[in-house]
Amino acid sequence: MSEKKNWIPAFAGMTRRAAGMMLALVACLFAPAAASQTYPSKPIRIVVPYPPGGFNDTLGRTLAAKFSEAWGQPAVVENKPGGNTLIGSEFVAKSAPDGYTLLVVAFPFSVVPSLFKTMPYDTVKEFAPVSLAAQSPNLLVVNPALPVKTVGELIAYAKAKPGTLSYASTGNGSSNHISMELFKNLAGVDIVHIPYKGSAPAVTDLLGGQVLLMFDNTPNVLPHVKSGRLRALGQSGTTRGALTPEVPTVAEAGVPGYEVTVWFGLVAPAGTPREVVDKLNGEVRRILAMPDVREKFAAQGVEPVGSTPEQFGAHIREQMAKWGKVVKDAGVKPE
Repeated sequence: MSEKKNWIPAFAGMTRRAAGMMLALVACLFAPAAASQTYPSKPIRIVVPYPPGGFNDTLGRTLAAKFSEAWGQPAVVENKPGGNTLIGSEFVAKSAPDGYTLLVVAFPFSVVPSLFKTMPYDTVKEFAPVSLAAQSPNLLVVNPALPVKTVGELIAYAKAKPGTLSYASTGNGSSNHISMELFKNLAGVDIVHIPYKGSAPAVTDLLGGQVLLMFDNTPNVLPHVKSGRLRALGQSGTTRGALTPEVPTVAEAGVPGYEVTVWFGLVAPAGTPREVVDKLNGEVRRILAMPDVREKFAAQGVEPVGSTPEQFGAHIREQMAKWGKVVKDAGVKPE
């Protein structure tokens, strides 16, 4: 009761409207701290704009399990594939900015805006970056039925039979789509694009011979390379991956200047309280430093990478500028 009496003099003599405005200001001052202290107080939904089976899904489920352990609230993954990731991304962009609906983003998040004249959301303005989470090269793999064993042999084969080879991707603007389009542009070859709705169906058809080659995230194809069902010709990064030291980079295998590094991260809807974003950021970075998580990711050829929200925001903008130019220069069109 004493606290209520202490407020009375502060509002004495004010009009009802002025007093209401003052109370609203006080509430705003204390709301962020309250949000941070009570978050999370209900289940968290992590949207993955891809089908189950790829590393995007692995990242989402890893974070969900660790969030649940740390905070005692359920955290679940909801796969919303389709529309070149636009369906799941738009869903999160339009969700309440309270930290209870999050989005796993990856390389395509920064490329898709350059492919479409109209977008259902603004990539920069409608999302709050939380943290960069991981990075990995793509592997250039072929079905063993294709009689090539090096990048040079692939280029020679493609030039001898222009337009007859087809490659799979996980959709327009995906890292494997852009990886191959950049390869085609720099190597001067004509290979037909066959987009799929995710890595699992694309790799299934690659194994079955319906398509004969693709770039894909290392964890998605490495088991098939090790079993001999696929042949790795090159990797897209600037250095050889720790799990594939015998596979040259595409640049050193004969395509100078070639480089594509695949990345993954987490964002929230724009307007999410900064204190909630910071709490999520701290937890994501703590999870990425866990030995079991690092071992799990390393086994798939993925390097955990944490960042501040500002660093991740700058990374997204830099990637948008970089790949927007590549899309324009290579004449990549949505199909």
